[in-house]
Amino acid sequence: MQPYTTKGNATLVATVLVATTALTAPVFAQTNTTSLTPTYVLEGLDNPWDMAFLDDGTMFFTEKCLGLSVMLPSGEVNNLLGMKDSEGYDTSASDLFCDGQGGMNGVALDPDFEDNRRVYVYSLSEMSDPQTNRVMRLTVNDDFTAVADRTDIVDDIPYKTDPSDHPFGDTGAHNGGRIRFNPGDGFLYVTTGDNHNAELPQSPTSMGGKVLRIDADGNAAEGNTPPDGFDPRIYTYGHRNTQGIAFHPETNTPVVAEHGPWHSDEITVLVNGGNGGWDPRPDMAGREDCPDDYCGYSPNQMDGMNRYERAAFMPMTDLETYPDAMVPIWDNNGYSQGTSSAEFLTGEQWGDWDGALVVGLMGIGFGGTALGQRIDVLTLNSAGTEVLDVIEMTLPMEPGRFRSLVQGPDGNLYTALDSGEIIKLEP
Repeated sequence: MQPYTTKGNATLVATVLVATTALTAPVFAQTNTTSLTPTYVLEGLDNPWDMAFLDDGTMFFTEKCLGLSVMLPSGEVNNLLGMKDSEGYDTSASDLFCDGQGGMNGVALDPDFEDNRRVYVYSLSEMSDPQTNRVMRLTVNDDFTAVADRTDIVDDIPYKTDPSDHPFGDTGAHNGGRIRFNPGDGFLYVTTGDNHNAELPQSPTSMGGKVLRIDADGNAAEGNTPPDGFDPRIYTYGHRNTQGIAFHPETNTPVVAEHGPWHSDEITVLVNGGNGGWDPRPDMAGREDCPDDYCGYSPNQMDGMNRYERAAFMPMTDLETYPDAMVPIWDNNGYSQGTSSAEFLTGEQWGDWDGALVVGLMGIGFGGTALGQRIDVLTLNSAGTEVLDVIEMTLPMEPGRFRSLVQGPDGNLYTALDSGEIIKLEP
C-alpha cells in the first residue's frame, strides 16, 4: 500500500488500517509466529528513528533530520516540531540539527499523557557551546496539530563535535538516543553514547556512555545508586553506544541492546549502579597508545581479524579489569552487526514467543562478518536473566536496517527502517 505525502502542507496521509481495526487486540489461539503479515504503515520517510503509541493507536514518530510528527488512527499525519530548516512543520526550532548518528532520535510519551499531554524527545541542539544532546519535554494540543511549552530537562549529554581517526569517525558518532519510561517505576531512562571519547564511559561526571534514570523534570530518580562521586542521574555507566532499551514484562527490569566494536554486540540486564565494563582508554588492560587516544576498535581497527582475538585485546565488557561489571546475557555469537533496538513481545497472539525479547540488527558486514540485517527472537528464562534460545525471525519482506522495534497497543510489532518505512508485523 502506497501512502500519499504532502510534506509542505504539514500533512502526510498514509493508506493504513484505520482505528476500527487497530484499537483492540483479539485473543488468538497458538499461532505460527513465523508467518507474519506486513503492513506498510508509512513510506517515504527520512530516516525514521523511533515511535511511541497511545492506547488508541495514535503514533508519534521521529525522523532523524526532520523532526517529530504524529499519525492519527485515521492515517492523517501532522508534522509537529521540525529541526532548523525543516519545512512543513507547525513549529520549528532553530537550535535543533542533525549530524551523523545524531538528530531527532528517541521519543517517549508520559505515563500520564491523558492528563498532561506531554511527549519527550532526544535531539541534538546548538543552544550550548559545544553543542549537546538534550531531552526535551513538550505539550501536545488537543487535536494533535501542535506542540508547545518546550522544557529541556537534560541539556548536557555530549555530542561528538570533531572527526577522529576511527571507523565511522565523523562527527555525531556513538550518539545513543533511545528514551523510554519504565512502566514499573514511572521514571524516564535515557541511553547515551561514548562519542569515540575514551574518557566518557567510566567518567563520574560526563553523561556520555551512560544510562540515565530521571523524573519528568530531569531530576535524578529516587533510588539511583551510582558510585560515590558520580552524577546522581546515572543509573548505569561504562557503556559504548546503547540504542535499545526495554523492560521485562513481568519484573520491569531494564534490558539494553548495545553496539559492539567489530565484535560482541551485547544484551545486558541492568543493575542499579552497575558498570557495563567498557573502557577504551589507552594504557589500560595492557594496551598502549591507540589512534586519537581511543582503543575502541583496536587492534587493526581498519582491517578484519578473528573476532575473539579482537575481543581479548579490547573487550566489550572487561571483566578482568572490572570483575563486578554487569555480565551480558547475549553477545551475538561474538559478532558486531549493528544491534540497535529491543522490545519484549507480549500477548497470546505471539504463541510461543509471548514474553520473548526481539532485537533489531542493522547489518555491518565488516571484515568477513555476515551483513546480518535481521530481527532475532531471544527466548529468556522466567526471570529474564538468561537466554535459552535464539532464532532469526522469518521476515515477510526484504530485510533492512532495523532502527526501532516497538509493540503497538494492538499487540503487533512495528519496526522503523533507515530506508524510510514504518512496517507493522502481525502474527
